[in-house]
Amino acid sequence: MILRRLIALVLLAVFGAVKMPVETSLDAAQKSALLRSTALDLDLREQVGQMGFLAALSGFRSPLAAVLWIEAHTAWERTEWGRMASLFDTVTGLQPRSTLYWDMAAWHMAWNASVAALNDESVQSEALRQRNQRQYFELGKGILERGIRNNPNSSFLHERMAILLRDKFEDHCGAAEAFSKAAELPNAAPYVARFAAYEMAKCPGREREAYDHLRSLYEKGESQRLPTLLTLLQEMEKNLDVPPADRIESPK
Repeated sequence: MILRRLIALVLLAVFGAVKMPVETSLDAAQKSALLRSTALDLDLREQVGQMGFLAALSGFRSPLAAVLWIEAHTAWERTEWGRMASLFDTVTGLQPRSTLYWDMAAWHMAWNASVAALNDESVQSEALRQRNQRQYFELGKGILERGIRNNPNSSFLHERMAILLRDKFEDHCGAAEAFSKAAELPNAAPYVARFAAYEMAKCPGREREAYDHLRSLYEKGESQRLPTLLTLLQEMEKNLDVPPADRIESPK
């Protein structure tokens, strides 16, 4: 076993030395294009071990992340939440530009692990189970925050943050901001702007702003005039005392 590890270390070191000049130029190009901005550090070395760290240095970050992701999925199946969270941290550290890794890690924490915590029969106190559930919500939020810092122009991650704030924290004001940010970024899904207005309508003090936003979407044509938007607009017109002549037509 020791001999095999030594041989593997030597082979990886030789391969890494051969690749070093090419890797250096590629790394500079990737950094300038925001494709790689996270360096391998001592914290990551502690997480993946000596062999894994050397493999990452030798240009195997992507396959190493994929292997560890499979291990994280296995930990999920076994409900080993702590180990799963640690593996997710390592995977996202190896591949910080993969929005899929950030999204799935947050989902496992804020949805799967949180449900398990709430239903954990070994914890007698319901208040304690709810506190544990909330902690997993916070873990999921923290993962998405780090993902957004590494991928600030990702409409997808801002959208996922909005969904988390809406569904788990019931923070409609925060969700409105996150959806609005997602809508401003390239490759935003067509529904994101509507969702921003829906959440804004539930944010105290922003009802008129939400109405104006919804009305502007309505004016864009039939593609935006979905049942939820029409129903919400009509409710807001009554609550805001919009003159009858300025109200939208009732759906046929």
